[in-house]
Amino acid sequence: MARRPLRIGVTIGLRAPDESLWSNGIKQNALFLAKLFRTSPLGHDVVLLNTTDVAITPALPWDLKAFPTASFDEACDGLDVVIELGGQISPEQTARIKGQGTRLVSYCCGPEYVQNIEAMIFGRPLWDSIFINQHYDELWAIPQVSGTTLPLLQTLRRCPAREVPFVWDPMAIESVAAALPHGGEYRPREAPRRVAVIEPNIDVLKFCLYPILATERAFRVAPDRFEMLYVANSKDMALADREFAGLMRHLDIVKAGKAVFLDRVRTPDFLSSHTDIVVSHQWGLPLNYFYLECCWQGYPLIHNAQIVRDLGYYYPENAVDVAERHILGVCARHDAEWQPYRDRQRRRIQRFLATNRALADQYDDLLFGLLSRASTVARHR
Repeated sequence: MARRPLRIGVTIGLRAPDESLWSNGIKQNALFLAKLFRTSPLGHDVVLLNTTDVAITPALPWDLKAFPTASFDEACDGLDVVIELGGQISPEQTARIKGQGTRLVSYCCGPEYVQNIEAMIFGRPLWDSIFINQHYDELWAIPQVSGTTLPLLQTLRRCPAREVPFVWDPMAIESVAAALPHGGEYRPREAPRRVAVIEPNIDVLKFCLYPILATERAFRVAPDRFEMLYVANSKDMALADREFAGLMRHLDIVKAGKAVFLDRVRTPDFLSSHTDIVVSHQWGLPLNYFYLECCWQGYPLIHNAQIVRDLGYYYPENAVDVAERHILGVCARHDAEWQPYRDRQRRRIQRFLATNRALADQYDDLLFGLLSRASTVARHR
């Protein structure tokens, strides 16, 4: 198939006219993917398609000229490909675009397998409001969720599935951090260290317990090196969860009054104002924006995400003893080479960037492979 500029729609689901990019990562994902398509030398025409009734206004936190945004029904006609990412389309909208020959891709960037298991076990409302669309041409899933989620969705959605490269861009964190001291980047301090744990704590995938325990182990070895442990997204657990609160009371860092359990925080601001070291842990989700945000801004990140084991300070699986050694090593040595560390992180993150030409070429291969396969199927019907 001869390659040409494509008209591509990427769905979003706005909840407010001035919705923050930090309420969840899905809007960022749509922006990064749109930016990547524009990086292609073919010069694809990309529009963000809002699937809700929320008005599109200049209050949105992105440039509407750089990232054209329209309601789905106003802009879905004449597109070559629609990528359903941040907002689900209805059966009627599906029939409309399929009737005009538009290819439809389900882009999976969330841990839906785990979320659905937890919904079933713990009675969290989810399935009663979800439409299982079985008219996709393909299902694309990013690497960190493909192992768990692809088999589930491929079976339910009854379409070919493939793993696709992860895409990221610093545009979101840099736009917010620009107003912060030093652009929100890490700077050494002549003081004991502030350790930040910023896991969401909404499921088993990204939970704060092992980062807390790793910090506790380091604190037992050198208590004077630590000013405070900040645990975000944990205030309700600390106040109302007997198991969590009871366990925390056994820790020396808590007994010493050097642990604070906070509500939700916004990453760039909290890194800038409260953080010298970030300790993180994942279980079945070995890459997310947070790791790249921390490393891009130069913060020492201690983590167990194997897809980016070359970033920050890596410890395998649940090895809190290795994480402890990294924490103590950062306290002792990191500031002597904080600038080379930041530069090294940015070089290594290049492989994920929406401005990476090689990555754009890979997505062009995916797009034209999709169109070619769909055309072949159509000819043989």
